[in-house]
Amino acid sequence: MTWISWLLAGLLAVSVAVSLWQFHLYRKREKDTTELISYLMKVQDRLELPELSRYSEGQFGILQSEIYKLVALLREQYAGEKKQKKYLADMLSDISHQIKTPMTAITIMNDLLKTPELSEEQRLAYADKIDSQTERIRWLIRNLLTMSRLEADMLELKSEEISAEELLVDVLNPLYVLAEANGVNLRVETAPEIRLSCDRKWTAEALSNIVKNCIEHTNRDGEVSVTVKQTNFSTDLTVRDTGEGIAKEHLPYIFQRFYRAPGAASDSVGIGLSMSKQLILRQNGTIDVKSELGVGTEFSVRLYRK
Repeated sequence: MTWISWLLAGLLAVSVAVSLWQFHLYRKREKDTTELISYLMKVQDRLELPELSRYSEGQFGILQSEIYKLVALLREQYAGEKKQKKYLADMLSDISHQIKTPMTAITIMNDLLKTPELSEEQRLAYADKIDSQTERIRWLIRNLLTMSRLEADMLELKSEEISAEELLVDVLNPLYVLAEANGVNLRVETAPEIRLSCDRKWTAEALSNIVKNCIEHTNRDGEVSVTVKQTNFSTDLTVRDTGEGIAKEHLPYIFQRFYRAPGAASDSVGIGLSMSKQLILRQNGTIDVKSELGVGTEFSVRLYRK
């Protein structure tokens, strides 16, 4: 056999080997492609997100990895959207439930106003009650919208430096009448030099809800005190009452939206303290509460310096 024959035989063997290797690669890629198609079909059918059992080498392996990452991201976004839709559905349900009672009262009063033999005095009384319930609906909608903006992180808070005395004027002036009507002494302790950075409007709103809650749960001849102190790290505001107190089993839930502890006022909705906590947390602050039945409740608000 001449060297030419050996050369031709060698070339033939190499050609066969290359063909077999290419066929092997083709079958392997075909198998990997089938696995990817099966994987994508499972995802499309919204089944569980399966782990790819193995990754090929080279560009095909990179493709497998990137497809998996993309699908995982899309699934996460889908879960977030689903959670957001549930939140919106719950919020609409809550709004509907909270508005239903005053709307029913307005409907009844409106029907009574149509009674021909109604006296002028009764007519005015029913009109006043309709005004009261209308104002209640307006208050509910305003606060529920604020809560939804807070929870969606869409409420813009603008920080400004003010004195604690200025802030407490905004907080307490509207509440002195309520305190007097309830026979509660409202006491304030602060100092002119204490200053803090916060959103004046929304911080006053948060603190007003807390003070109002304390006034409403303090018996006649009781006291609600607001104390402000400053450290090198924070401004600390303490609201303390000598009221009925909160049972230990209810304390973990008082900042939850729409939570009403036993003994709460009949017109209480349960969003004031929840909104206060959200507003304080959004301003680099903390809020804690401790209470003892028959002794009173103490809210501690801490706004850290920037």
